[in-house]
Amino acid sequence: MMHYRDVLALSSSQYAIHSFDLIHVHTPFVAHYAGITLGRRLDIPVVATYHTLFEEYLHHYVRWLPRPWLCFIARRLAVRQCHQLSAVIAPSRAMREALEHYGVTTPIAVIPTGLNLEAFTHPHEEHDFRTTYGLPPTARLLLYVGRAAHEKNIGFLIDMLPQVLAHHPNARLIITGEGPAQAALARRAREAGLEQFVHFLGYLDRDGPLQAAYRAADAFVFASRTETQGLVLLEALALGTPVISTAVMGTCDVLVDGQGCLIAEETHVDFAAKVNRILSDSTLREELVRRGPAHAARWHEDTQTAMLAKVYQRCVTLEVR
Repeated sequence: MMHYRDVLALSSSQYAIHSFDLIHVHTPFVAHYAGITLGRRLDIPVVATYHTLFEEYLHHYVRWLPRPWLCFIARRLAVRQCHQLSAVIAPSRAMREALEHYGVTTPIAVIPTGLNLEAFTHPHEEHDFRTTYGLPPTARLLLYVGRAAHEKNIGFLIDMLPQVLAHHPNARLIITGEGPAQAALARRAREAGLEQFVHFLGYLDRDGPLQAAYRAADAFVFASRTETQGLVLLEALALGTPVISTAVMGTCDVLVDGQGCLIAEETHVDFAAKVNRILSDSTLREELVRRGPAHAARWHEDTQTAMLAKVYQRCVTLEVR
């Protein structure tokens, strides 16, 4: 991570070469404060995308403080930072509603992160992925993509797996991504006697192995409680991988039941039933495979970029006035 002064120095040196009209910040840490300082110095507007609902995260990592205190701190910090901006970008309606509930009065535009659909057109042979990672050719693969973090609720997927194995003993849960919960999740699978059915593959490069994983999977499974959008859901849909997911926070904006996905309740019984249904019903699966890419296309990056450009224009115009 760059230090505050390094970010300022780099930004200032770039301004000497390029004349900036606006600063867009994507993290609430060093970059936020450097962006605000630079914006004031150059007298240009600063906007930020609010990606993370920190009140749902902090208690996993700052365990020595009571959760209500952490929520209060997270909310106050969010309000203070948002009020330093000309505009806030929220990736979902749920995030906008949360910020408004906190008391944020800065204009908030809902603009989901766009998907580069063209990046998902490179064919990868399914058997290459299975061979590379030692997965049986007949295994039914349930894929999770994302950080191995506590707030992603991956433990729920592990705990749900036995009810899938009861009907599909060749099922395997594939967890890609790295993070602070990986060791605890591996221990959880081992203690449940599921070690041979849960595979931790770590980080996969987006341009090759990750796409191969999506294409090889029989279904994509997701149960995060704190997503501000859920971009991996769109990636799975774009590649025609049927999705089974809960619909909470930002995923409510992304998922429509039957449009490439089945929405499940956060119970082992219902979630496993939806997984088993997709694995057993080839007609349903083929229909979800067909509908997924068309649904994902609604989030094409060109559409989202045009919306973002309008926000930029409004901010710059108001600043000039």
